[in-house]
Amino acid sequence: MRQALDETDRRIVAVLLASPRASWREVGRVLGLSERTVVRRAAPLYADGTLRATVVRNPAYFPGLVPIALRIRCRPHRIRQVARALARRADTVWVDILGGGDEVCAVFFLDGPEARNALLLRDLPATDAVHSWTAHTLLRVFPTAFRWTAGLLSPEEADRLVPAAPTARPEPLDLDRALIATLAEDGRSTYTELARRAGTTALTARRRLDVLVRGQVVRLATEVDLALLGAHAEALLWITAQPGALQETAETVAGHPQVRFTAATTGPANLLAAVAAADLDALYAFLVTVIGPLGGITGIDTTPLLATAKRTGLTRRSPGGGP
Repeated sequence: MRQALDETDRRIVAVLLASPRASWREVGRVLGLSERTVVRRAAPLYADGTLRATVVRNPAYFPGLVPIALRIRCRPHRIRQVARALARRADTVWVDILGGGDEVCAVFFLDGPEARNALLLRDLPATDAVHSWTAHTLLRVFPTAFRWTAGLLSPEEADRLVPAAPTARPEPLDLDRALIATLAEDGRSTYTELARRAGTTALTARRRLDVLVRGQVVRLATEVDLALLGAHAEALLWITAQPGALQETAETVAGHPQVRFTAATTGPANLLAAVAAADLDALYAFLVTVIGPLGGITGIDTTPLLATAKRTGLTRRSPGGGP
């Protein structure tokens, strides 16, 4: 993994965050670079693990999935051990160490009520490093927050990457499972490889993937250490909004360029947002100028991220390291 990126590398990464399967030619077109320059700079970033491409399922289209976020209070000297154990689970999507170093936030996509009950009623109570936890079921995820590009693209460049308009939910096909499993391993797998794994043709694989993405069944994603893009202050906001203002508040928060994830939840707070800011001053400004004027908010708990063990379903190579 790289320890630093120059400005051109950062801008290439920003395009790949917005469009994870963009061709090298398309990246160059957006940024005004030659295709050769993009290949020379971007391909090594994937090769050394600085960039990783994957796919995340939309729980709304998988009735068996139970999406929940847990805030888990742990013994401080066992916090890294707990985070690593959670990151190894196949059903965790992200795992972060929060606040004062005694709390983990993990998002799970659990395979049904039995898996949820096993986690909450058996696994966590049996873990002596865990003190307590609160559970928040994700009721709705707001996709606009996934357009985060670290402010590295101009509005005109970002407009060239606007995705195709969403379509109606497609009926599931047998090949979907193989396509999604392959993309989870490598979100930039060739259509030939997707076709081989799904037992179909490259043209069919391409068309079906387009249907799944436009139908919002899955979300393509690029994973990168955000500090490489200049984001050194990440935080989770646990927001309490009046029920009548929840939708408007969520859409406003999700549409802000510093917000990477937004979901309406159950639990003590009813809105969860992940914010990535350049520094603490920028995070403070976000709270004052963006969150402050929203009249429907009655409470907020801001928890900074100290370290990341897993994100978008991909385990970090150094789970104890900084985000």
